[in-house]
Formats: sequence, C-alpha cells, structure tokens
Amino acid sequence: MTARPLIGISTYAESGVRWGVWQLDAALLPADYPRLVQRAGGLAAMLPPDAPERAAATVARLDGLVVAGGPDVEPVHYGAEPDPRTGPPARTRDTWELALIEAALDRRIPLLGICRGMQLLNVALGGTLVQHIDGHAEVPGTFGHHPVKPVPGTLYAGIAPEQTSVPTYHHQSVDRLGTNLIPSAYAEDGTVEAIELATSPWVLGVQWHPEMGNDLRVMQALTTAALRGQPSPP
Repeated sequence: MTARPLIGISTYAESGVRWGVWQLDAALLPADYPRLVQRAGGLAAMLPPDAPERAAATVARLDGLVVAGGPDVEPVHYGAEPDPRTGPPARTRDTWELALIEAALDRRIPLLGICRGMQLLNVALGGTLVQHIDGHAEVPGTFGHHPVKPVPGTLYAGIAPEQTSVPTYHHQSVDRLGTNLIPSAYAEDGTVEAIELATSPWVLGVQWHPEMGNDLRVMQALTTAALRGQPSPP
C-alpha cells in the first residue's frame, strides 16, 4: 500500500458559529480544502490557531503544510497603515500562520500558500502587499475565473506548463516580493498570481483557489513532494 503523506491545513477561528441548536466558538475550514488534499493522495489534518511557540512541534508531525485562504493580512506585519478597504484584522490567525510558515521553512517541508496563504508567505519573507485591486473579486461571495500564465523554468511551470483558467476571489495582491521569492505566474493584468522560494525545494504560493476547481495538479505536486520527504520504512 502506498503511504499517504500527512498534510496540515490552517483554519479559521470564528466566534458565535451556529449549527443545530448550538452557537459556539469554532475552528473551521471550507470542506473543499481537506477534500482537495484527500483527492490528491494525502491525509488532511486541520490545524486550529494555537500559541505560536507550538508551531515548530506541530510542523514536526507533518509531511507538508497548506496555509489556507481567508481574511486580509493585518498591514502592520508589512509596515503599512490599513487602507479603508482592508478588512478587519485576524490577529490570532496571523500570528499562528506566520509561525507555521517559519517552522515549515526551517524544516524544509513542502509548503503551499493559497490566496491569503500566498500573501502571508510573501509577508513572512519581508515582502509587502497591495491592499486593494479591482477585477479579481467581482461578485461578493462568488468565485470568478481568469487565466494565469506560468513563468517558464519555474516550479509552477513544471506543474502546469500551459496557460490555465483558475478560480479566483481576492482583492489584495503581492507588491514587493519577499527575500528569495520569485514570481512564477501572472494574470493578464500583470498581477502576480504565483510565487515560489528559489532557495527551497518545494515552497509555492498561488493567488487562486485550487480547492474550488477540478485541477488537482498543484496539490498532487505538494503531496508527491511530501511523500518523497517521508522517512523510509524500517
């Protein structure tokens, strides 16, 4: 039986979530994230926000990490004042996910940032964000589609070498790239749609939402890289 790598996925922390007769605080995640990991051959483990000093011990149990989409990154993390159109901060999640990213980079495990996760990867490595762009989240609560074009010779181009239509919903984007990050895909309007870490074997951020589509290649590439990093059985 082929081993399945354990892929951790960061989650939301929301107050007053209602289900059945209950209304309680919850750690939650759209089900399409773990489903995508499972469809791509991995075991999905949801990671609720925790104390940042526990991030290294958490990541040590994983074969790969996904930092999921979600709210805007608080601009204080990249030295900016909030734009009026920037959403309210999610400070607990920012702190936890920045610690997860640092731990994953330290251990050199495969790391995928999705939407907010890509932006947070850029911020973690000293980059900045554009706090509002138009045309990438046209209808509130509805995913749109637009083409992205890979940069030849990059990790992402090796996964998806052709121009691809992707599910998208975001109003922020990468501005100045963080240390050793390179762009690996662009939208037609010049927005950076994927980034990767030139000094690491498998660190990728995508601005779109692969969990909302049928293209498994990005997640399959993550799970394959995570499987390669597993210790050999005795």
